[in-house]
Amino acid sequence: MTDKKYPVKRHPGERPMQIDGEGRNPAWGAAHVLEDFTFPWLDEMAPATRFRALWDRQYFYFFFEASDGDLVLADGSDSRERVIGSDRVEIFLATGRDLQPYYGLELDPRGEVLDYRGRFHRIIDWDWCCDGLEVQARQNAEGYTVEGRVALSSLQQLACLHEDEVGQYLIAGLFRAEFSHDENRQTTQNWIAWVDPQVTDPDFHVPSAFGCLRLV
Repeated sequence: MTDKKYPVKRHPGERPMQIDGEGRNPAWGAAHVLEDFTFPWLDEMAPATRFRALWDRQYFYFFFEASDGDLVLADGSDSRERVIGSDRVEIFLATGRDLQPYYGLELDPRGEVLDYRGRFHRIIDWDWCCDGLEVQARQNAEGYTVEGRVALSSLQQLACLHEDEVGQYLIAGLFRAEFSHDENRQTTQNWIAWVDPQVTDPDFHVPSAFGCLRLV
């Protein structure tokens, strides 16, 4: 786990924030904007990715904006096949630095969700579903946006909402699968991350890919 931290500010409203996939709620103006995303395994600048998060007594909220001029949206018989083959943003949440276990939320531009429980290294339970997760997504001329919220009670039950002398925090990874078409219309896969895992081969399912989302 890196020392990277993101401050999750408190939602200023009195009522839970509704999500629409576009981040139109003015409360997002109070959130810190995270733009520190790179290609860990590619020597070029990554397309812009912006992440915001807020929290209140009931929910952890998140909002991704992904610049993408060549969306890849896969077909498939189920959400797992469709999401794995598509452009997407991802949040991983861990119960501890050893990733025993951790939880993956992978979200594509259509609002399709691939959620699963894992144990280090890549022992995946594909049948797990995240209770209390709501997601909306929108495609636009610049790329796509994904907005969601997770009930804090669900995060507590999963042992992902940690607390120390400073306050509450999440051990989290923030990622993006950036797919594109080559000249033969074949799919090229690249990977974007907030935290560079510092491993040779592309892999986000490692402790070094995680940072801290601090509720403030």
